[in-house]
Amino acid sequence: MGFRLDLFICLIAIFSAPVLSDLILSKVDRRVDLTSQVVRISSTLKVENSGNDPVSEVLLVFPEHQEKNLAYLAASFHEGKGKSKGSTSSLSVEVVHPQGMPPALVFYSVSLPKALGKGESLTFDVLAVFTHSLKPFPKEITQADFQLVVFQDTGYYLSPYEVKFQTLSVKLPDARIESYTRLENTKTVGSDIKYGPYENLPPFSYSPIVVHFEQNQPFAVAEHLEREIEISHWGNVQVTEHYKLIHAGAQSKGEFSRLDYQARPHVRGASAFRHLVAKLPPRAHSVYYRDEIGNISTSHLWGDSKKTELEIEPRYPMFGGWRTSFYIAYGLPLQDFLFESGGKRFLNITFGCPINDVVINNLIVKVVLPEGSKDISVSAPFAVKQWQETKLSHLDIVGRPVVVLEKTNVVPEHNQHFQVYYKFDNISLLWEPLMLISGFFFLFLTCIIYTHVDMSISKSSASYIMKLQWEEVQAAIQQVHDIISRCLSIHDKLEASLRDLSRTGDVQACKAARKACDGQVKELSKELRPLLAFLQSSPQAAQILPKVDELVAKERDLQEKLMQKHTTVVDGYEKKSGGKEIENRIALLQQKIVAIRQDVDDLLDYVDEI
Repeated sequence: MGFRLDLFICLIAIFSAPVLSDLILSKVDRRVDLTSQVVRISSTLKVENSGNDPVSEVLLVFPEHQEKNLAYLAASFHEGKGKSKGSTSSLSVEVVHPQGMPPALVFYSVSLPKALGKGESLTFDVLAVFTHSLKPFPKEITQADFQLVVFQDTGYYLSPYEVKFQTLSVKLPDARIESYTRLENTKTVGSDIKYGPYENLPPFSYSPIVVHFEQNQPFAVAEHLEREIEISHWGNVQVTEHYKLIHAGAQSKGEFSRLDYQARPHVRGASAFRHLVAKLPPRAHSVYYRDEIGNISTSHLWGDSKKTELEIEPRYPMFGGWRTSFYIAYGLPLQDFLFESGGKRFLNITFGCPINDVVINNLIVKVVLPEGSKDISVSAPFAVKQWQETKLSHLDIVGRPVVVLEKTNVVPEHNQHFQVYYKFDNISLLWEPLMLISGFFFLFLTCIIYTHVDMSISKSSASYIMKLQWEEVQAAIQQVHDIISRCLSIHDKLEASLRDLSRTGDVQACKAARKACDGQVKELSKELRPLLAFLQSSPQAAQILPKVDELVAKERDLQEKLMQKHTTVVDGYEKKSGGKEIENRIALLQQKIVAIRQDVDDLLDYVDEI
């Protein structure tokens, strides 16, 4: 429906358009290449001036619905005639707006190398490249289906001039054609459809044709591609490319079977693409291919002195509507791309994408120049949107200037060299090494000063004296802790003697054990007295002293209760009392001993934390 409306508007515009000049096209040979997703129309035009006034330009016409997909338009001619044809020269092409022309037609002017006088003629070539002109039909297919597309154009060459003789050849990927429009003098030769010759057609002749055919070539479209080219005057140009890719062909519907695809990829995945080839500059090195997950190992790199090719495979086969995102990066020798001219340095490198099969909806090229670059200018072979920004990197102070170039609807024909000119002072090249040297120098100087300067606190200061006093208090408390722990060990031996008494009945051995324990406890009490006196006299121990006193008092109470228990048990054995009677006599005393021992253990833990 959209095509019919465009066609109707176009026909109205054509019939209402006036004749522009006395030029005639004595011969037109058009060749339409539909072997990839990019439509390339090459036309050879022989123009002749039939009027009296000289003519210096030729107008090209495109319907508005077709011109919106026009990505690249170039005109050229061969100098010389016949076998003596020399080099090819480009002709200037620009958009013009002739008076009285309908808005549904878009005009371009080709400037001739010299004005044509009456009866003079000139032959030149025109290349028009279109994107998104092949429409999938049907729009959705399954994994097992082949992709069919529709191409629409005019069988007659659309021109504001009379055309004396013309032919049209449509080249397809193969001979599998669903249908095509048949005009007069139409035939197929293998995978080509031939229209014409047609003679003496008036200006703005138009006859729509539609070709419906099988097209399984990759419909790889980069919705966004960002190329960053970073120049280092230390010998390297680093290129990083970030792709956001989509298969722009017929949408895949239904389930995907990897088993079927692996078994018969040319049948169960004919419309998908598995790999792409990037043609990198010669001597590219340090190449990597990764995505957000990490490195992708399904890639192959080979090259020689003339080229370097990188074959990349996404993590999964790309069917219609499927998307992927990945990075390609590589280094290039600086001397191959950076030159000097007229007191300026300039980078000479290609603009477009190294993958020939990819159409780019939006391309951003960032050229990161060394810090200190100035007087920056850009020379590009076609119109681009440009601006500048700044990038901060390692060892940068004010940042590196970045030239940003943006272009939409980019095709392989845009992969031409462009130049970025700038001035750079060689003294600035030493700035980063000097920063590194200075940094290490001050680091080592700081280490030397640190190791030779006494950073300790003065021994005569109040804080230092308080620190020493507190360390003495801590040492005294630790000694008290050790003495009390030894006392508890002696108490455990006293308890063990009572157990031996109950087992052997040897009262004399039990009394001897008590006497030995009494002697050991008295010796420990002598060691404890000067420590307690020191703590009582030290102001640093004021907060901990109550706990220490409580610990000592509890230990003495425990000692008394244990001695009382020991006396009671020994007396019972000497009086031949029964074991049950002895247990009843010491039951209450044993409860107190257990409680006091728990208090002593808790106080020891508290003191140990200090």
